[in-house]
Amino acid sequence: MTVPPVILQILPALGMGGVERGTIDIARAIIAAGGKALVASNDGIWRRNLEKIGAQHICLPLHSKNPFVMLQNKSKLQKIIRKHQVDIVHARSRAPAWSAWGATKACNVPFVTTWHGVFQENWAGKRRYNEVMAKGSRVIAISQFVAQRIQEKYGVDKDRLRIIYRGVDTKIFNPDLPLGDRMVSLLKKWQLPEEKKIIMLPGRLTQWKGHELLLHALAQLGEEYKKNWICVFLGPAKSKDNFVDSLITLSKHLKLNSNLFFAGECQDMPAALALADIVVVPSLKPEPFGRVITEAQAMQRIVVVANHGGAAETVRDGETGFTFIPNHVKSLTDTINKVMQTSQEDLEWIGRLAREDVEAYYTLEKIQRDTLSVYNEILPITKQLRI
Repeated sequence: MTVPPVILQILPALGMGGVERGTIDIARAIIAAGGKALVASNDGIWRRNLEKIGAQHICLPLHSKNPFVMLQNKSKLQKIIRKHQVDIVHARSRAPAWSAWGATKACNVPFVTTWHGVFQENWAGKRRYNEVMAKGSRVIAISQFVAQRIQEKYGVDKDRLRIIYRGVDTKIFNPDLPLGDRMVSLLKKWQLPEEKKIIMLPGRLTQWKGHELLLHALAQLGEEYKKNWICVFLGPAKSKDNFVDSLITLSKHLKLNSNLFFAGECQDMPAALALADIVVVPSLKPEPFGRVITEAQAMQRIVVVANHGGAAETVRDGETGFTFIPNHVKSLTDTINKVMQTSQEDLEWIGRLAREDVEAYYTLEKIQRDTLSVYNEILPITKQLRI
């Protein structure tokens, strides 16, 4: 009887972020492909979801950056690797990666990493801390932008580097689903007028996401458009943060406060995106990827994004969305004006092309298949996963 391959994924905790979602998605794919999926992390609200799909969770304080705790984690991971006869360890974050790398060296087990972002290097020790993510026998980047950075900064050669974009579940983010009742429910909850066009910025309320830039751009829109739209900031704010207050003050100064709505966090993103006429992602810093853009494109929404980072890779200007010069108010204003002047027929065509792009390059199934293929590059022939 063939022993199934055992893949151990390592991350800080099972919270609500994209790293955690990706971990669960890959665990599900491992099991479906005939493997055994283990996940080691601190506890979190998604542990139950992980266990429901048949994966095994091992609770360790891998969120800790305390060197003594990290050393203890290394010892515990060595025991886990030997006990479960782990074939590959896949680390998704730096602190747990240091523990995992030490454990894999001691146990002579392949080590894989995924760079989910671009890390700061504002002092020499930080660069050293980041370097563990470049030590994998395979190093996965979530975009060309991230791949280029880690090649240039950390010397990861092409033989080890793999680019696997983040995936969208196109069965959930599907404009053909009966979303009417869900959309009406959100409109009532938010108390938004149905007759107004919605310009939506989905993302955490933090300065680098570009909320202020968007407000300045909207203030310069033609007068014929101002009375016809409402801007929705969709996303959570940090507790005890005065950024929301500063946005309200700015909107009043720009005489936009009657056109601005803070929707907070939303659990039904497909319905929320379906309400949007334009989805704007004006991030001041380059996004490593920008999952919300491909989610909006999957819903056939018109996206307007800053032309840098991973976000620029998912949008062909004028074909599957629109791009503007990063940090440039007039460029963003002109781009939004351009969208508003485009015929509905042309906008629908762009939406369909965007959906087709997502289905071709950015589906959940593709990220799962591509990740399993990376595992198979390392696994022996007798333990290949079914793809």
